[in-house]
Amino acid sequence: MFVIDKLNVLTKDTSKEILKDFSLTIKPGEIHAIMGPNGVGKSTLSKVIMHHPDYIITNGTITYNNKILNDLTTDEIARSGVYLLMQDPSIIDGVSNSEALRTALKERGSNDTNLYTFISKMKKEIDSLSLPKDTMHRGINKGLSGGERKKNEVLGLKLLEPSFIILDELDSGLDVDSLKIVAKNINDYLKVNKDTSVLIITHYSRVLDLIKPDFVHQMEDGKIIKTGDITLAKQIEKTGYNGVNEVESSENHE
Repeated sequence: MFVIDKLNVLTKDTSKEILKDFSLTIKPGEIHAIMGPNGVGKSTLSKVIMHHPDYIITNGTITYNNKILNDLTTDEIARSGVYLLMQDPSIIDGVSNSEALRTALKERGSNDTNLYTFISKMKKEIDSLSLPKDTMHRGINKGLSGGERKKNEVLGLKLLEPSFIILDELDSGLDVDSLKIVAKNINDYLKVNKDTSVLIITHYSRVLDLIKPDFVHQMEDGKIIKTGDITLAKQIEKTGYNGVNEVESSENHE
């Protein structure tokens, strides 16, 4: 479903290489998590997938459902079923949540744009996320707290029904209760949409206790250096990234 093959990426302004021969394959229905310290390219990866203009791909390909995404625009990538739940969602005044989401559905060619059906579903999902009742009519993220903005991103996810989801530091800005609500809604979505794949970018294993990954990858210097299961995430949480590398080096030496 989703394949990144030997991807090299530079920043547009400084020509600094951020991703270096980065490769990753995610099959339908799989959940993958990427962990790593600041500055190794985790969030850059999510932006590059969505064709952020600040980055230049110098080599390699990003392929989704046999379509190369490298030269597609952000809206074309989104229309193909890719959804990025952003680390710090923007506030867009003057465009309501309902207008934006219904327009996005129309752009996707969805038949599920009947006004009554759409409003009924949106109200149900707003309640399930414990968002303010008037979220539907507010400007996008206007007047919402940081945690509520994350919930609003999940609202969009549940209405647009993507088949590939990127969660960029989902737990950032969320308190414990809000994180549980957000994780439950994502898990409920995945139970129904079993072929949907997920890429989780995170610093901490706590989100992986709620949305359980099939694979955990450790990133360093722009590429994946180690892959395991949830045990790897727990080890990173316990010893830190240097500690994990030291343990592996010691075991190899023995």
